[in-house]
Amino acid sequence: MTMNYKPLRHLLVERDIKKTVFAEMVGISPPTLAKLMGDKPVELKIIDKICTAMDIPVEQVIRHEKEHA
Repeated sequence: MTMNYKPLRHLLVERDIKKTVFAEMVGISPPTLAKLMGDKPVELKIIDKICTAMDIPVEQVIRHEKEHA
């Protein structure tokens, strides 16, 4: 099973928010932004910061997908 941040990337496009502006809004570092954009694991507190800053549910940040065998 795998987690990805496709919903977040889609939301940023929908709202026309640049990645750097998003990082400043949320208060995350460039390495953390790179992890998000590369579907790498981040701490749950980062997901919480995103949900709070953007006023969105967790489902709009991260998606869980079943790996195909």
